[in-house]
Amino acid sequence: MTGRTIAEKIIGKSAGYPEAREGQILEASPDLVMSHENTFLVNKSFSELGKERPWDPEKIVIVLDHRTPANTTQTATVHSKIRGIVKDFGISKFFDAGEGICHQLLVEKRLARPGQLILGTDSHTITAGAIGAFATGIGATEMAGVWATGRVWLKVPRSIMINMFGTMPKGVFAKDISLYLAGIMGPSGAEYKCMEFTGELIPSMSISGRMVLCNMCMEMGAEGAVMPCDDVTRAWYQGHTDSEFATFSSDENARYDNWIDIEVDGLTPMVSGPHKVEAVKSVEKMEGIVIDQAFIGTCTNGRLEDLEAAAMILKGQKVSPNCRLIVAPASRDILTEAADRGYVQSILKAGGTILPPGCGPCLGSHGGVLGPKEVCISSGNRNFPGRMGSDIAEIYLASPATVAASAIVGRITDPRNVML
Repeated sequence: MTGRTIAEKIIGKSAGYPEAREGQILEASPDLVMSHENTFLVNKSFSELGKERPWDPEKIVIVLDHRTPANTTQTATVHSKIRGIVKDFGISKFFDAGEGICHQLLVEKRLARPGQLILGTDSHTITAGAIGAFATGIGATEMAGVWATGRVWLKVPRSIMINMFGTMPKGVFAKDISLYLAGIMGPSGAEYKCMEFTGELIPSMSISGRMVLCNMCMEMGAEGAVMPCDDVTRAWYQGHTDSEFATFSSDENARYDNWIDIEVDGLTPMVSGPHKVEAVKSVEKMEGIVIDQAFIGTCTNGRLEDLEAAAMILKGQKVSPNCRLIVAPASRDILTEAADRGYVQSILKAGGTILPPGCGPCLGSHGGVLGPKEVCISSGNRNFPGRMGSDIAEIYLASPATVAASAIVGRITDPRNVML
């Protein structure tokens, strides 16, 4: 009999149907659910269902991160109402403005656990697959139904195996691998599928690097993305929890829709854009494009090792007078640690601006909005027209190292040319 994938096993466990197979539609019970500012919309639909309280407030996580600090009176009003919802329902897992980005906090605070089924009202919820969970995004109305019943209908996705091997070259990071993969897959190559990662490269990858890869799978149409639970994963939880967690691995004879091998030895820093994530080229072919803004942050690349990579390049250097460098850490803890390690000082001395932890410039809400015809190189995950402001601005995606190097020169630049 054909074996089963991690996605089949986790969804099957959550549905009480151990023999779950791809294509089946099952009613599952999530282990954790998350919403951000759209909690206001979730609650509006929830109230229409006539329920007084959610099924299990202890399984609900709410984070204010997309427009923080509040950028308009309307946003401030929504934030205030969400705080009221949290208080009324007794939701203890609440993170107010400035604590960080929802996807970062789920993993950083060890709320997400291996083997869990996690739902979030944001497409990049799949980031939590980095710790061996199956995490996926749903709509606000659908989340209201989950609040009311504790159940959700899910179609078990097919899986695509990504086998990575080799040694990471100098100047190449997880973001470069993800962009390379996006160039192969296109925007819908993984549509309603789970991207599962394996290979000899995985044990050398940090949780942060794994989060980058899972996060970017959304831009390939994936319903989920999952990394194996290994010694790196177990070390992540050591000292943070005494409770046991379930771990799942795919069977050797599991069935995959596709199998992709990536040898990283020959990869170079990659740049995507403008306007399409899959428009990927090596940095050598993009060098020289003049930029107005460089942005480091987001749920993709706002973590400590990202700020470290940028700080090492920026230390003792100056941002080009023709370019703005904006940095938004993914969480308060990351910002604090980066300050303790001197990364923040290196960024500030180079002429960069540090924003409060949150999404900010990535979705064009505030703190770095682009004007007409401006060009930005960003460590974010999307570069569609209008994503960061003007719909006639241009956005290029790259690793934090490439962004930092480009900020110094004022043009898209190969980070290997400026790395010590």
